[in-house]
Amino acid sequence: MAADRLAQSGRGLRVALLGKGGVGKSVVAGTMARLLARRGRRVLALDSDTMPGLAFSLGAEEPAEPTLGAAVEKDERGRWRLRKGIGPVRAVRRYATPAADGVRLLQCGKLGGSEAPAMMGAANGFYRVVERLPEASALAGWDLVGDLPAGPRQAAFGWARYADTFVVLVEPTWQSALTARRSAGIVRAGGATVAMVANKVAGDDGRARIEQILGESVIDCIPRDPCVAAAERLGVPLLDHAPAARTVGVVDELVERLLSTLRPPDGDGTLQPMAEKVSPR
Repeated sequence: MAADRLAQSGRGLRVALLGKGGVGKSVVAGTMARLLARRGRRVLALDSDTMPGLAFSLGAEEPAEPTLGAAVEKDERGRWRLRKGIGPVRAVRRYATPAADGVRLLQCGKLGGSEAPAMMGAANGFYRVVERLPEASALAGWDLVGDLPAGPRQAAFGWARYADTFVVLVEPTWQSALTARRSAGIVRAGGATVAMVANKVAGDDGRARIEQILGESVIDCIPRDPCVAAAERLGVPLLDHAPAARTVGVVDELVERLLSTLRPPDGDGTLQPMAEKVSPR
């Protein structure tokens, strides 16, 4: 299995999800993290989106206050910094919260649940932690799965420096495609690999339509799946509500594909598709 080969190399998967708001990043990121954990891998999920989503998909409780608020202080010039003795490894150990299947979740905090100063401190602490994750040798064997907010802004400003592969989700609309193209261009310019994945695909020609709008190939297609909406209505993670759902099946294939084909970018920084067909699941 690809996961076994990657584990033998001592290196974890480093991936972040990008795309327009509502494209399904949190569902895919949470499902991906849990499927990696079910392969026996150590997984850290990183949530820099201030809107709820990833914790729900992971089956994790939302903390009442941002946990990283306790990890920061202001220096003599009033700028936020990590407290003395707090580095990325200690921050993960102290402030990441448990989720289903053994996944650990580190969040920057959520709007509406905290006062602005606490939220600001936690967000700054999160940024300080994630920018140092690549140098944390104790976490080298961990898989990191990040869920970024809508649009390319955080990717452009270094909120996912830990990631060498970006899964860019795109649905069959011009607005979604334009956001995906812009996001992909930014991370490719930084030397990262891009995996374009179509989501909410309907009909036999769904993949072709998205690729026409997007202007490039996608590596896989996640079909429009009523199980996703049903899970949201019930307030249950998709993986718990419908483990045999088509979306879960395609994300599982995507996980295996990322593990088996992760490599330096080919010229333009694109992860090449292994097959040009919609998954039969």
